Amino acid sequence: MSNTAQPVVPNNNIAPGGAYNDKGAQRGGFTKGFTFGGWFRLHAFDLLIMLFMGMIGLGVYFARPAPTRDFPITFNDGEIVYPQYAYPLRKEIVPIWLAALLSFIVPFFFFCLFQIRRRSLYDLFTTTLGLIQSLETAAVFQVFIKWLIGGFRPHFLAVCKPNVQGPGSGTGFQQIYYTREVCTGDEKEINDSLESFPSGHSTAAFAGFVYLFLYFNAQLKVNSDHRPAYWKIILTIAPLLGATLIAGALTIDKFHHWYDTFAGAVIGTLCAVMIYRATFASVLDFRFNHIILPRDYSLLARHLPPQKFGYSPYVACADYHINDQLPFTREGGWGHFQGFTGAPFDASALGASSGMGMTGGPGVGAGNGTGGGMFHRGHNAV
Repeated sequence: MSNTAQPVVPNNNIAPGGAYNDKGAQRGGFTKGFTFGGWFRLHAFDLLIMLFMGMIGLGVYFARPAPTRDFPITFNDGEIVYPQYAYPLRKEIVPIWLAALLSFIVPFFFFCLFQIRRRSLYDLFTTTLGLIQSLETAAVFQVFIKWLIGGFRPHFLAVCKPNVQGPGSGTGFQQIYYTREVCTGDEKEINDSLESFPSGHSTAAFAGFVYLFLYFNAQLKVNSDHRPAYWKIILTIAPLLGATLIAGALTIDKFHHWYDTFAGAVIGTLCAVMIYRATFASVLDFRFNHIILPRDYSLLARHLPPQKFGYSPYVACADYHINDQLPFTREGGWGHFQGFTGAPFDASALGASSGMGMTGGPGVGAGNGTGGGMFHRGHNAV
């Protein structure tokens, strides 16, 4: 039994992710006819929500820790109960502002650098918007956990500087537990030392650098149908090294426990993957994980004309051969003569049914629903 993919009729007025006027004409696209006004109207409501989320995050960040925590200091014989909270206060190796700045600046630099070949303002703006959403979502997520759950930093006792009135003056069994009321240190430092879990540095680093890792993987096609150049592999995994170094530094200067940084890494990674998939057509499928998903409407932009394939307008566009729909790399035939398609009726098969493979060459198999083959590898390039 075989399926037959329906032919796709190219629509010259439709470009993936474009903004449209009331006649359905393109007002903003990947390269040609792009206008910042069209892009802004399409994403204005998202930007307002992001501003609102940022204000909430800042408010929670500067708020006093919500829970009242009890903690022991010493046993009746004078032995410290939890030595892991008695480290000295040191200077941070990587301040939080630097971790956040690096998590944005480094990916943004490469987004701009890759425009040498991609040459698309829409691509640059939308990819950067995804990065900011990843960072902000992760940041708001972690500050709420810090505020409502938190935990003692390794240098808590050094910051608290407790003044105990003698054995048996606390609460709990044998009266060895106390609250922050016995602390005599700086109130701002005490508040900060009560919000160890999860790590904000680690969250920001992984939210930004995992997003960059996924971007490199898509643009350089490291995990695809051909063996890539080794330098591409190194460049792709380098962001993971950067994020790990930032997170690991926190366990050296004793601003965090290992589980604080691990939790931050999980939060940042989940947000990066989620936002990347919300921005691009796939996370790992090399055939179209470099293609930005279309945005066909918003509260401040008119709806697009109905599409034949309602689940995604970009499959109705036979534009896989243009630079905007190709990744940065040209290795493995991308943009030359190689063509292939995927399973019947997926994005690559529908594109190929109009005679165009996902790499810019003619596709195979989509017209008869047999899935994809690959043929005639083009000359290798970077």
